[in-house]
Amino acid sequence: MPLVELVRLPNGAEAELLRGRIESAGVHAVCFDAGMNIAESVGLMIPVRIMVLDEDLDEARALLAEFDAG
Repeated sequence: MPLVELVRLPNGAEAELLRGRIESAGVHAVCFDAGMNIAESVGLMIPVRIMVLDEDLDEARALLAEFDAG
């Protein structure tokens, strides 16, 4: 079960909040590169990636769209 990228965000805190919302809906998610994104304005060069299982990608995309709409 490989991990696939759901979204990239320039802000580590925002990425962790979104990861938590996705997980609270029942989809396991992890943040990659959050430790590389600590310095101010580095997010544009090294965005934080939210990764989900390949089999959960469609559900995670639907959750992301729902979060963006509301």
